[in-house]
Amino acid sequence: MEDLTIRKATLNDVVPLVDLINSAYRGDASRNGWTHEADLIEGSTRITEKALINLISTPGTIILVATKDGQINGCVLLEKQDKDLYLGMLSVSPFLQAKGTGKFLLQQAEMYAMQESMEAIVMSVISIRYELINWYKKKGYSDTGEKKPFPENEGFGTPKQKLEFAVLKKNLL
Repeated sequence: MEDLTIRKATLNDVVPLVDLINSAYRGDASRNGWTHEADLIEGSTRITEKALINLISTPGTIILVATKDGQINGCVLLEKQDKDLYLGMLSVSPFLQAKGTGKFLLQQAEMYAMQESMEAIVMSVISIRYELINWYKKKGYSDTGEKKPFPENEGFGTPKQKLEFAVLKKNLL
C-alpha cells in the first residue's frame, strides 16, 4: 500500500501499540474486524505495557509499525530464533482490517527476514482460527502439523474452551 509507511517501534509507541493490539484481538471493539479472539478468550488484554516494553527492548526482536499520516494502523512482532524468524502479534486496527494493511505488514516482515538471511518464517495461530490459517496459506505459509499448548496464565486471557496453536511456516530459501 503506497500510503502506508513502515518503521521500527520505539518505546514512545508503547501506549498506542498496546491499545491497537488489545483492540485487534480482544474485547468488543475487536468484533469490528475479522481476526479477533474475543469469542475464544475471556478478557480484554492481549498484551500489557510492561510486556511490550520488554519485547521492544529485547535484542533480536523488533516490532514493525505501519503508519499512515502519523497514525499507527498496524504492527507485527519479529523475533530471531536461530535461522528462523518468528512472526507474531500481527495486528491491524479492527476498523481498518481487510484493506491491505495486514498483507503489507506480512510483506515487510518477509523482506526483513530475507535482509537478515533468515531461512524461514514461523508463527503460531490458534488451531481453530481456520479463516486466519487459510489467509496465511494463501500467502505461502504451510501448516507444519506441529501443535503447541495455549498458555493458560492470567496475562494472556482465559480460554473459553481448550485451545492449542498450530505452527505455520514459510521457507524463504
